[in-house]
Formats: sequence, structure tokens, C-alpha cells
Amino acid sequence: MATEDSAAEPKGKSKKGLSRSTILIVVLLLVVAGGGVYFFLGSDSGTAESGAQAQPEPEPIVMGEVVTLEPIFINLKDGRFLKLGMALQTTHEGGGGGHGGGDTEMNGAMALDAAIEVFSDQDMNMISTSNGRQQLKEELVARVIDGYGPEVTNIYFTEFVMQ
Repeated sequence: MATEDSAAEPKGKSKKGLSRSTILIVVLLLVVAGGGVYFFLGSDSGTAESGAQAQPEPEPIVMGEVVTLEPIFINLKDGRFLKLGMALQTTHEGGGGGHGGGDTEMNGAMALDAAIEVFSDQDMNMISTSNGRQQLKEELVARVIDGYGPEVTNIYFTEFVMQ
């Protein structure tokens, strides 16, 4: 009997050891497979959703009507003058109306006043250079956009004559 028990014992141990290791391997494979599915499918969809929520798409600026203003004469240094014509790039369509819907909002008076403040008493030599002109234009655009708000996006010079 001792021989039968000893012969049966290793077979029993191998069956129990084999079944435990098989179960352990199956469980590990399921965990790895589940992790892989989550990593490839679950994390991508979560990232796309959270990315869309974190950064909403900015609303595109629609370029509307260009409002052309009558040219004005601005006094420079040393008895010289500048004839300046401008056009305002707006974000609204036609009619010239602004927040109130009438022509009084976009009549250009604020932009003309800002141009007089920026260019008055400037040296003609400074305005003659492209860097100097660009510097003054940037200041003018900042003042006009500050005054009109998001309704005006840019200024174009239609006339720029110095004498």
C-alpha cells in the first residue's frame, strides 16, 4: 500500500499544482487583457472627452463691412502736415450699425479723434520710416479697438500723404 500511496501522491500533487498554476495563469491573462482593453479603448475616449471639455473651440471672427472714413489733415512738427485716410475693418455686416444698430455707433469719430491724438506733432522723419509708421499704427489700432470693442478688428490706411 505504501507503494500505491506514494505513487498516487505525486499524481495528486501534480494535479493540484497544475490546476492552481493553470488558474493563476488564466487569472493573470484576464487581468492583462482587461488592462490592455482599458488602456487602448477606455483611456482614448476619456482623453478625447476631457480634452474637448478643457478647450472649447474659439468662435471664429467673421470679417464684416469695411467702413471707409473721410481723409483728415493732421498737423505735424515744423509746420508740416499729414493727410490721413482710414478704413475700419468691422465684425458686423452692412448698415454701419454697432451695438445700437444705427449709423451713429460706427461713424468713425472716435477713430478720427484717436488718429489725431497719435499722429499730431510727430516728426515727419519718424513717420517716413516704415518702423515709425508701423509703431504709430499699432498704437492707433490699440486705441480704436479699446474704444469700439470687438466690433473693430483692424485699421487700413487708404491715404497717407505728408507735406
